[in-house]
Amino acid sequence: MNFIGNVIWLVIGGIIAAILWFIAGLILCITVIGIPFGIQCFKIAKFVLWPFGKEIELGHFGAGGLLLNIIWLIVFGWEFAITHLIIGLIFCITILGIPFGLQHFKFAMLGLIPFGAKIHANS
Repeated sequence: MNFIGNVIWLVIGGIIAAILWFIAGLILCITVIGIPFGIQCFKIAKFVLWPFGKEIELGHFGAGGLLLNIIWLIVFGWEFAITHLIIGLIFCITILGIPFGLQHFKFAMLGLIPFGAKIHANS
């Protein structure tokens, strides 16, 4: 079932979302200071490309991760989170869109605090 969900996800915009996260990563990697943030964007892009069957576990960061999450949140993380939240709400208007809306809610959570987040495949 996860395979079918992921294929449909790609067709209805998942590939576009992954490309946008990848482009954000490229832009952030232009400067040395932005490289850690760009790497997180690349990780999120990989997750956004094939999200069904995976869960996010937040909260495995130390003092450095906390500082980077705060900077991320203040500078651009809230924009990523709000964007995915709005798209998720739009998908949830219809019953068929709810599974896809729930995926966007996961991305909104990850868009807020990406440093220290672990992505696990469901068993």
